[in-house]
Amino acid sequence: MSAAALRDELVALADPERAAGAAGYFQARPGGYGEGDAFLGVRVPDVRAAVRRHRDLGFDEIETLLDDALHEVRLAGVLLLVVRARREPDEAMARYLDALHRGRVDNWDLVDSSARDVLGTALRHGDRSVLDRLAASDLVWERRAAVIATFAFLADGDATTTLVLAERLLDDPHPLMHKAVGWALREVGARVDRGTLLAFLDAQAAAMPRVALSYATEHLDPAVRAHYRALR
Repeated sequence: MSAAALRDELVALADPERAAGAAGYFQARPGGYGEGDAFLGVRVPDVRAAVRRHRDLGFDEIETLLDDALHEVRLAGVLLLVVRARREPDEAMARYLDALHRGRVDNWDLVDSSARDVLGTALRHGDRSVLDRLAASDLVWERRAAVIATFAFLADGDATTTLVLAERLLDDPHPLMHKAVGWALREVGARVDRGTLLAFLDAQAAAMPRVALSYATEHLDPAVRAHYRALR
């Protein structure tokens, strides 16, 4: 097995019509957040199936996938890092952070399918200061990865890091960060403690971006949701 063999499998599944739709959906147009990205048009379940067939690829082969120009090939790369993170979390995290910094994990689907299981897995019981550095990055994908990584902590009932990052990133200018922060806050209420979410909203709702507030409150009772949305 090799990166080249996995890539060939994905290229063989290319669907030009689906690729055109994906390019629009992920804003590959000039000025879009995915500007310049190239798509094969391979369905995510098919990418995951190919990853399962090549699950024993080494880290160097995975890096070859991460450096590919094709979006679905890079997706295969991050999904393979998720696989490796179960056995070698520290090395998987190091490779992931390098790929993030080099702009290879460069769209929300790549981040959302990997940050929790690669970064979150490695940081669950260790020093989480790397998330502070990511949250301060000029790259939106590093900032988003910092937030999504905390979903691993929420699964353990720990909302501390999520709340710290959410407050820090409330003024983030990027719409994709508004969604990420709101999504994370919603999960605080759903997975950890509703009262913790309400306390955060009591303090911050009036200053939250509309999209972030909408996501954070969407699972609350209608009257409670309306109360917090009216604070803006």
